[in-house]
This record gives sequence, structure tokens and C-alpha cells, in this order.
Amino acid sequence: MAEPDLNLLIALNALLAEGSVARAARRLGLSASAMSRTLGRLRSVTGDPLLVRAGRNMVLTPHAEQIRARTQHAVSEALALLRPTSSALDLALLDRTFVIRANDGFVEALGPALIAAAAKAAPRVRLRFAPKPQKTARYLREGLVDLEIGVLGDMGPEIRIQRLFDDRFVAVVRRGHPLTAAETLNAIDYAACDHVVASRRGLPYGPVDEALAEQGLTRNIAAVVPSFPAALAVAQASDLVALVPASYLRNTSMHAESGTSALRAFELPVKTGGITVSQMWHPRMEMEPAHRWLRQLVLHTCGRRSGTHNIRKT
Repeated sequence: MAEPDLNLLIALNALLAEGSVARAARRLGLSASAMSRTLGRLRSVTGDPLLVRAGRNMVLTPHAEQIRARTQHAVSEALALLRPTSSALDLALLDRTFVIRANDGFVEALGPALIAAAAKAAPRVRLRFAPKPQKTARYLREGLVDLEIGVLGDMGPEIRIQRLFDDRFVAVVRRGHPLTAAETLNAIDYAACDHVVASRRGLPYGPVDEALAEQGLTRNIAAVVPSFPAALAVAQASDLVALVPASYLRNTSMHAESGTSALRAFELPVKTGGITVSQMWHPRMEMEPAHRWLRQLVLHTCGRRSGTHNIRKT
């Protein structure tokens, strides 16, 4: 009896995860026509259409939905079997691309240090940072990324979490802004200014507004931008007050504590909850040697750059 082509498992996993021939083709670096031919082979092997037309889109058949999780698990286990064991891991020879899902602020602030540390320890390792428009465990569960870095959201009970560092928000203005005339910032003066806030979802309000409301104050949100770099750029070129994490400010070229910086940072005049930045991964990667090395590298680099010395696991 002819052995099945196990390469079809990789294609099947991509098709079931993406729910699209075109997206699956891009994921595997194939042409759309090649992916369509592979789907035809998979339909013949499984005896099921797998993907069917629904209007202008494709949807999974009930059988495809039923086997999606099993397929993803089978592919992950197969890839794990082909990776080096702990005793065989040689960082000088490790040739691998790790995908890290993180927001723009983390990449700009800590990405350079992390890339440099990885290159020094493992010259053949590549780090690819993927955008993070929303919090979801899907990318970890489907093996699309190796690590997710950020503030913990609803990632599900199986996702592993490790604290990297604690953070806080600070207010940032351009040098020469009226607020810089005072040594400290009070809530009344802060609320009287116009503000720019960073929000991936476009939300104009947050914990700062709740804290101001407790004192009978409100602030005017003049602009909402998608990232912290954008918020700082607006603050530097205007009289708007930006709200950014202190760690981001410390690790960027726009260091607001530097005498040569065009920006100045203030502690917030209201109390808000702190921020815990963590790295997250799927349990199937828990004992994988190269992945464990990557996690330790991220942990050490973030702790050193953030000024956090008492890093612990959660």
C-alpha cells in the first residue's frame, strides 16, 4: 500500500487555519494555483470537500471543522520531533526564524536590544516581529507565532505566561510647553490641557479619565492615534499631552529624561493601575530547547533594559 504524502498535512493545516486558498498559499510561500492543486489532492485523500464556496468566501465543511484542531496538533508534534534535543542544541549552528507578536511600542523600544542579543548568541537566528492589532490566543494556538509579548488579555487557561517587567504611564509634552514651567504636575493643570492618546481600537477614554472623574475633572481628547510612537510625534509637534509607558520612553531615541530631548515627562497627577508586560507561549513549546533559550533571552533583555531587577515567573 502506498504511503500517504505527509507534506499534505502541512498544507491541510494551513488551509484549515486560514480558511482561504489564497491566504494558505501566502503562508506556505506557494502560488494560488499550486495551493488549489494541493486542495484537490487533499479532497481526494480525505474524501471531503474541506473548503466550499459560500457567496464570495470559502467556509470549512463540518468534517474540516472537526479535524482542524487535530491537524494543528499533529503538525506541531511532527515539527517538534524534528527539532534538536536539549543536548544537541548548539546556538552557533541554530538556524531558525522566531516569530514574535508585539505592538509597535515594544518593537521600537526593546526590539534593537533583543535583536543584538540574539545575533551575539546565535548568529544564524532571525527574529521576525509580527503586528499585534488585537489580543487573541489564536496565533499561539495555531503555531503562527512563537511568542506573544504585551499586557495579558483573555488568552485562555492553557497559555503559559511569564512576567517580564512592571510599567506605568507617564505624561509627555514638548519642551517649552506651558506645563514645563512647573516642577510637578497637578491634576487641574493636566486636565485643562488637550491630549493625544494611543489606542489600537480607537478608544478615547481609559483609567486616567476614570481617576480624573473621581476628582470631578475631565480632559479633552483632541486626537486618538494607533501607537505610542505616533502619540509622541504628535506631542513633540504640538501642545497636546501624550500618555505613554515609562519603559517605552526610556528605551527610545526620544528619551524625555535627557537634557537633549525635545520632550519632557511628568509623573501622572492621578493614581492609575500599573502595567505588567508578559511573554506568552503555547504549552507545546514549553520544553523545546530553542524556544526555552528564546524565552530566557527575552526575559534577560527586557529586565536589563527596563531597569527591573526582581523579575519572577507568574
